Amino acid sequence: MWRTLLDFKIGDEILAKNLSSRFLDILPTKKEVFPHTLEILQYLKDKNYTLHLITNGFEKTQWSKLRSSGLSPFFTHMITSEASNSLKPKKEIFEYALQKSGALLSESIMIGDNLDADIQGGINAGMDTIFVNHIKADCHIDPTYTITHLKELEDIF
Repeated sequence: MWRTLLDFKIGDEILAKNLSSRFLDILPTKKEVFPHTLEILQYLKDKNYTLHLITNGFEKTQWSKLRSSGLSPFFTHMITSEASNSLKPKKEIFEYALQKSGALLSESIMIGDNLDADIQGGINAGMDTIFVNHIKADCHIDPTYTITHLKELEDIF
């Protein structure tokens, strides 16, 4: 929030801290997810895929988000930057996720909507990747697959 306020020429540290705190209180309570999220997660679960979440977010906030949105039953592990001491796109957070989940690199794929963190991170770890390009952004990175909405995952899995 501090940098955002500075972009608007507001150098108020107390306001930035208050906004940041309030944002982290409100964010996890949001229930809206991308179209087809619940149905594709159920589809993948029904096909016996084990799903894990890798996030740069804070542990407490991310668990609250998963519970509020109804997504927590679909994920076996949540790997956070906080727990792994690494951030996407560094390969170490992916290596930590593989170790924690007991997953094999050759059987894993990173699905994400952020080219620089998710897709580059998966590539850095040697993992196949699926870029969910909701906004049809120009790709400066080559993911293994690119889709524009989650329903297209059924064509891959």
